[in-house]
Amino acid sequence: MSNSEFTVLLVEDDDDIRLSLRDYLKAKGFSVLVSSDGVGAIKILLDSKIDVIVSDYRMDIFGGDYWVRFLNTFCPDIDVIITSGYLRPDFKVPYPVVYKPFDYAELAAMIADIRDKKQER
Repeated sequence: MSNSEFTVLLVEDDDDIRLSLRDYLKAKGFSVLVSSDGVGAIKILLDSKIDVIVSDYRMDIFGGDYWVRFLNTFCPDIDVIITSGYLRPDFKVPYPVVYKPFDYAELAAMIADIRDKKQER
């Protein structure tokens, strides 16, 4: 599976991060779809084959604990990476967490590792 056949759904409410990370991942050859909140992401999930979701944790519209619980319940076959500058200590996130500010190259490497593991299956 090449990067262009591997689709990343990027869910991020900060325009600067969403657009710059989208451009970075596209430059690395990944197919990238974007949403600014969980509601828009659900629409994309219904219409597209997604291989990995990279999502901010704290978003004003359908973010946080409810969004993570939604992903865990309704998207069990999709790999997820959560990005955040803040997590509630009393809520256990069942996915890898990358804390902001993060290095785009490290995140791209995590996505590539997920792609490579899927190829091995």
